[in-house]
Amino acid sequence: MRKLSPLAALLVAGAILSTPALAADKTFVTVNGQAIPQSVYDAFMTEQKIQGAQDGPELQNAVKEELIRRELLAQEAKKRGLDKKDTVPGQIELAKQAVLIRAYLTDYMRANPITDDRLKADYEKLKAVMGGTEYKARHILVDKEDDAKAIIAKLDKGEKFSELAKQSKDPGSKDSGGDLGWNSPAAYVPPFSEALTLLKKGEYTRTPVKTDFGYHVILLDDSRPSTPPPFEQVKPQLQQRASQQQVEQLVKDLRAKAKVN
Repeated sequence: MRKLSPLAALLVAGAILSTPALAADKTFVTVNGQAIPQSVYDAFMTEQKIQGAQDGPELQNAVKEELIRRELLAQEAKKRGLDKKDTVPGQIELAKQAVLIRAYLTDYMRANPITDDRLKADYEKLKAVMGGTEYKARHILVDKEDDAKAIIAKLDKGEKFSELAKQSKDPGSKDSGGDLGWNSPAAYVPPFSEALTLLKKGEYTRTPVKTDFGYHVILLDDSRPSTPPPFEQVKPQLQQRASQQQVEQLVKDLRAKAKVN
């Protein structure tokens, strides 16, 4: 039998557990006298096809057998009163809510699509934030300002930055000489980015740079003009972020209007 997508479980759980409310729905199959509605079968089939399954007799039979199996297990759970035990009623309600929320948000986003104009405006903002230059930087991060000053003093005497970086508390860069790779200034917290952009190639900060992470000694390896990725390349990410922002605003508006006692 074809393996069914686990992503359909929540959808099917919500649908099966709410079967009594679907009494008027056409019956797909009956198990021990309990009807499984056609809408449950349709929902499960839709979920499988979204996940890439090909419709056909094999899939249809697999879905039918899976629904029967689930119904049998659900019936046994109800016989033992598990549908009313502990947190199970709450879990059932959460499953039903999840399906309704997904349906509502899908409908809302269909009625209020993100336009290309909005995405292009976001793209221009992104390019502005990235700036026209990106920097290849190194840093050494320590907890105390005096420790950072001591590192600067050693650099002044000619000690190698890559060796001193071994005492950095940044696990992501200490073993690679403090290398942070190529990034725009926007990738860093403001005090760090401000200090970085003032450096010339090969220079390091002469005073420790304080951020919420500690004290940094920063070295600029090189800089180059920044070439932002083309709009079409980042469009999916912009679409996802804009959709998230739209949903967040929707929830914020609903929350502001709600009466919560």
